[in-house]
Amino acid sequence: MKNLTEVKFFGRGGQGVVTAAEILAKAVVSEGKWAQAFPLFGPERRGAPVLAFTRISDKPITIRSVIYEPDIIVVLDPTLPKVVDVKAGLKHRGIAVFNSKKTLEEIKKEMGFKAKVATVDASRIAIDILGRPIVNTAILGALAKATRLVEVQSIIKVITEIFHGELGIKNAKAVSRAYEEVKF
Repeated sequence: MKNLTEVKFFGRGGQGVVTAAEILAKAVVSEGKWAQAFPLFGPERRGAPVLAFTRISDKPITIRSVIYEPDIIVVLDPTLPKVVDVKAGLKHRGIAVFNSKKTLEEIKKEMGFKAKVATVDASRIAIDILGRPIVNTAILGALAKATRLVEVQSIIKVITEIFHGELGIKNAKAVSRAYEEVKF
């Protein structure tokens, strides 16, 4: 792993964007790395666009600013690319992880991506397993496999510590299923 990896999450209020960034940070810390996670809010209401960020390093992190040039973007809401330029600043060899029913080729063509793209239908997985379209845990499974940034078991461990009982079990299943279904 290089010294610093920056991840930018895009979603809408109520989708668990901030929680996803925090879970990722806790999972990499459990693996002995350094991390920080933080949100950026606009109008604080359900459905409004929300950004969250995670920095990961093998050394202490001293930067305390918004991430403008991420190594990885994670798009939780498939409608956001129509209203937000999610690829702005993505590094040349960056990775984009999308919650989408579309194929890799469709996304690359629509977005004009040259970066590595990964897709998973996290919405379907969340509805099937959780009964609600809260995709944050499923998208983390896809992120783990597409980037190899963190072990999927580390994410599952953090999730079962945060979400107790049946909710933790269901979210762990969503992570595992997305890990298996992601295409890249």
